[in-house]
Amino acid sequence: MATEHSKSAARFMIAPSVLLLMAWMVIPLGMTLWFSFQRYNLLMPGMETFAGWDNYYYFLTDPAFTAALFNTLFLVVGVLVITVVGGVLLALLLDQDFWGQGVVRILTIAPFFVMPTVSALVWKNMFMNPVNGLFAHLFKALGLQPFDFLSQAPLMSIIVIVSWAWLPFATLILLTAMQSLDSEQIEAAEMDGAGYLSRFFYIVVPHLSRAATVVILIETIFLLSVFAEILVTTNGGPGYASTNLTYLIYAQSLLQYDVGMGAAGGVVAIILANIVAFFLMRMIGKNLDA
Repeated sequence: MATEHSKSAARFMIAPSVLLLMAWMVIPLGMTLWFSFQRYNLLMPGMETFAGWDNYYYFLTDPAFTAALFNTLFLVVGVLVITVVGGVLLALLLDQDFWGQGVVRILTIAPFFVMPTVSALVWKNMFMNPVNGLFAHLFKALGLQPFDFLSQAPLMSIIVIVSWAWLPFATLILLTAMQSLDSEQIEAAEMDGAGYLSRFFYIVVPHLSRAATVVILIETIFLLSVFAEILVTTNGGPGYASTNLTYLIYAQSLLQYDVGMGAAGGVVAIILANIVAFFLMRMIGKNLDA
């Protein structure tokens, strides 16, 4: 009886915070759903009319949606490949004993704490600027014509910028997992005549698989909503060459003032993100059970 009474008291005490948290999540989602069925333009407040499924139809049949969906997937996959592979290589390097190891580790992790807007500005003006950027000076020193990264390869440029910011996170997780590897396994394999590559692919890689799965799950959730880097560097252009779903929703809502279609895009993005999260959770669950 005392136990049941204490459980009831505990539920009663946490109920206000749970209700507040649910309201904080449900109310914005409910408003987004409501606006997605309205013909609502910011330039004509108070003149909303019911649009039914029109906003969803126009959003899904817009050529910009296809381009944005492809760009979103390409951005996520590109950043994941760079950060996971680069994270493994950096983790292997940082796992070695060398002079100044602590300083190098701090410098490696530091980019993760730089705000996305700041890192995008640095890359845009100091590295990728076709006139005064570091890469432009390097190309000129080699006798080559400077390359305008943000105009000629906008999506790849954004992938590089975002990867630079997320590589320290992947490195930190993978380095922690690597340091938990039993050195006796490596030594036993070495004594049995296994070469470095054999030890890496048959011992290190399987050991890092769980950590890599966690990196992929967490990064994917955040990479689906990359926005600041695109806004600061390319504004989604040229054309729709670097527009992802998040930026397309922003452009529909706040640049074209069509809140209804922007809200419909937001609902579509939420559904797609949940589908991706569902399959990733199944993948990580199977990996952890293995």
